[in-house]
Amino acid sequence: MFEQIISSVNNALYSYILIILLVAGGLFFTFRTKFAQFRLFKEQIKAVTEKPADGKGVSSFQALMVSTASRVGTGNIIGVSTALCLGGFGSVFWMWVIAIIGSASALIESTLAQIYKKKGPDGCYGGPAYYIEQALHCRPLAVVFSIFLILTYGFGFNMLASYNLQSTFSSYSFYDAKTTPWIIGLVIALLVGYCLIGGGKRVVKVTSFLVPIMGVAYVLISLLIVVLNAKEIPSVFTEIFKGAFDLEAIFGGFSGSCVMYGIKRGLFSNEAGVGSAPNASASADVKHPVKQGLVQVLSVFIDTVLICSATAFMCMCSGVEPTAELSGAPFVQAALSQTLGKFGPVFITVAMILFAFTTLLGNLYYVDQCVAHIFKKVPSKKVQHAYHIIAAIVIFAGAGLSADMLWNIADITMGAMTLINMPVIFILSKYAIRAINDYVKQRKEGLEPVFKAKNIDLPHDVDYWK
Repeated sequence: MFEQIISSVNNALYSYILIILLVAGGLFFTFRTKFAQFRLFKEQIKAVTEKPADGKGVSSFQALMVSTASRVGTGNIIGVSTALCLGGFGSVFWMWVIAIIGSASALIESTLAQIYKKKGPDGCYGGPAYYIEQALHCRPLAVVFSIFLILTYGFGFNMLASYNLQSTFSSYSFYDAKTTPWIIGLVIALLVGYCLIGGGKRVVKVTSFLVPIMGVAYVLISLLIVVLNAKEIPSVFTEIFKGAFDLEAIFGGFSGSCVMYGIKRGLFSNEAGVGSAPNASASADVKHPVKQGLVQVLSVFIDTVLICSATAFMCMCSGVEPTAELSGAPFVQAALSQTLGKFGPVFITVAMILFAFTTLLGNLYYVDQCVAHIFKKVPSKKVQHAYHIIAAIVIFAGAGLSADMLWNIADITMGAMTLINMPVIFILSKYAIRAINDYVKQRKEGLEPVFKAKNIDLPHDVDYWK
């Protein structure tokens, strides 16, 4: 009965409410920013290369890697595979749509996170909980958001990442369903615990090193498979657009359609508008808030248009027919085996290990920000170690639980975050728009943009930008 209730709530949330909210919000921000995700593409590239003025803070690139570590994870493999097997090839098109219009939401929320960021002993920090409290003066809502984020990223997604990682070993002869998941879960938990004990800086260093390596390697292997199966590309594109606009199939069973799976898995993957990435964005030491907003637009494109598309095309070009039974890691492994033989499953296993590990670290970096918000200060070392131990136990437990239940619970708590964050950034978007206009104005004048709160008539007191 509990699973049925969770499933019903999940379907209602993603079949109607979130689709309207995300698409309407993304379109609104796209038009209000004058298509900034395309118009300011060169600025996105420039912003990534900016380094902290003192050379000690978190750079734009490092903040990008932390947010991308959370975005680029098991969802890029397992999530895309699930969407293809259950929603059809048309779901890829709707992933692209939610990424393109959602990137405008990412620009707004990350710019706001920078404007309202706080000073801490080890640098700056912030996120939706902070701009909700500072700008809207509503601490109860801010605390509720923090709790939902902790449930989503500290529990739901981390348990799911742990399960997805161990599931890739199921194709090997040594895999025993009763013991192997728990052994793998224990190893992951210990490695994550080690990184967490080193604090946020160790998390930033590890993700900054691993994310670019795994992303480039994954895309190159995907391109290789697509090139080897180049003759299939025309038919793949035909199937994508045919499925995306098959209105009879979509409206005949919307909860299982390509639109619903595309948006749900696209949102799970790129998180634009959810309110997670702003927690990483706030940590960057930049001269203008918009710079980090632009960096997060780039992160959405990297995640969905690049990594998710890489998974989708190497699966669709392989000739392996997607079925409900193959949903998840088995479909991706079967697709790679078809082209690369025994190397295929091994590569996916390695990719999943790296994707899952950096996802776990990126997620817990977000949790740190929200724990600090609830306590109104950075917690003591003892408190931090206590919840890091809990986080490690959760990762261990997730390895052996049911994937369907974990997907549904994570989807619901992430949906709750979105229901809070999207209306809030809609209300506060005028300050982000003013900041974007200020940035563009300075660029046109040939200046290196530097932000001051008074330039946009910001009525709220902030720690920075005075």
